[in-house]
Amino acid sequence: MTATLAVVGAGAKAIAVAAKAAELRAMGVDVPEVVSVERTAVAANWQACGGWTDGQHRLGTSPEKDVGFPYRSSLVPRRNAELDERMTRHSWQSYLIATGQFAEWIDRGRPSPAHRKWSQYLRWVAGNIGMRVIDGEVQRIAVENQRWALHANNVTVHADAVMITGPGRAERSILPGDPRVLSIAQFWERAAGNELLSAERIAVIGGGETAASMLNELFRHRVSMITVISPQVTLFTRGEGFFENTLYSDPTHWSSLTLAERRDAMLRTDRGVFSARVQEALLADDRIRHLRGRVAHAVALDDRIRLTLSTNRGSESFETVHGFDLVIDGSGADGLWFVPLLGQETRDLIELGIGAELTGDALAENIGYDLALAGVTPKLFLPGLSGLTQGPGFPNLSCLGLLSDRILGADFGTERGLAERPSSTERGLAERPSSTERGLAERPSSTERGLAERPSSTERGLAERPSSTERGLAERPSEAGVDSAHRRSDEQQPIR
Repeated sequence: MTATLAVVGAGAKAIAVAAKAAELRAMGVDVPEVVSVERTAVAANWQACGGWTDGQHRLGTSPEKDVGFPYRSSLVPRRNAELDERMTRHSWQSYLIATGQFAEWIDRGRPSPAHRKWSQYLRWVAGNIGMRVIDGEVQRIAVENQRWALHANNVTVHADAVMITGPGRAERSILPGDPRVLSIAQFWERAAGNELLSAERIAVIGGGETAASMLNELFRHRVSMITVISPQVTLFTRGEGFFENTLYSDPTHWSSLTLAERRDAMLRTDRGVFSARVQEALLADDRIRHLRGRVAHAVALDDRIRLTLSTNRGSESFETVHGFDLVIDGSGADGLWFVPLLGQETRDLIELGIGAELTGDALAENIGYDLALAGVTPKLFLPGLSGLTQGPGFPNLSCLGLLSDRILGADFGTERGLAERPSSTERGLAERPSSTERGLAERPSSTERGLAERPSSTERGLAERPSSTERGLAERPSEAGVDSAHRRSDEQQPIR
């Protein structure tokens, strides 16, 4: 029986998994049917309609890190090169060639595309593979008869596994309803409408790439002073050299690091850091200031927004109050945005599986090799929280091809054979069933793949691939019908 993988969201991660599944199916390999549930549009977070950008700012990472990157598949023994070749049909360069833009892109020095252009590429891939997308907003996630049930508007999607993607809602605000406090979505809506902000003092809350892209936009607005508020001691620049980038595209040695070393690496290269490009712009603008602290409280008082900042100095905690004419809440993605959708029984199931209370740290520390929560059945894939245990490239755009390998190589509870998983000793996770217990095929060596050990799938016969009509695929909206940061965060926060 063919398993079903339901994906919440139709962004880069969902498209990458669906594209590889389509190519594997064409090769005769039994893979899950992938169906996405999307509330806005395919690749919406890279368009103005998604609320995370105005579509005009530049992608924070190289576009060559597309849905197949790094093109080192490890799912089909002796046929992985064929799979990689098939995936190149969905590459960024193939998109440019197909749309007559390749020569110009090369002549311009291979620049990073605008967010809107990146969304057009992702939509092109989704259209080519006939990606199945159900329009609707997931309102409740439950487990029914040992399968997941996604309740969205007037439809319920049942699946053997679920993958959660996306950064959550961009409408969050520390002071909802006050016109002097803008959410991420409100800010970008004004930017997309070419509405210039005018204020003496503006505060931008956040020290990551979401806040950085807002600063990049604010440079052209009529503002006397811009204060960036973040818990970091300063505005750090993101490491973007070869060695830092390798951590994201090849997490082979990530598991050998201690948790402290992993957290330090992520802090230096991903979280709470600005790209070098934004930092260069900041140097040239003397309106930018930085305040260290976390916003503990916000109130409207005397024609200003008063923010109370909490700061730790040694063993003592201090609070200071600062007034601003306009506040922009750019605190970025919420990795736990899906938790309120879980019913109490589902929460109990997850807590029983991970052996801990359902918190962000507990979830992040219990993500297994397949990017799913260890000990939880049916499978719940959380790639956005997998950076700590599996590698910092999985939560963002840095290794979408490897992400799809991990997801599609997982045990979906069907009869098809799966590759042997790395031991729990190697990953510091709960012990996994052995290959003998699961009847797994012999795993190909790392020499054959040029990689550290990866899961593999046995060669399987495949039924004829169903047409998009047979699968009831919805026609995707055209590029013209859509009006439309960061290197390391997808899908998200768009996210690098």
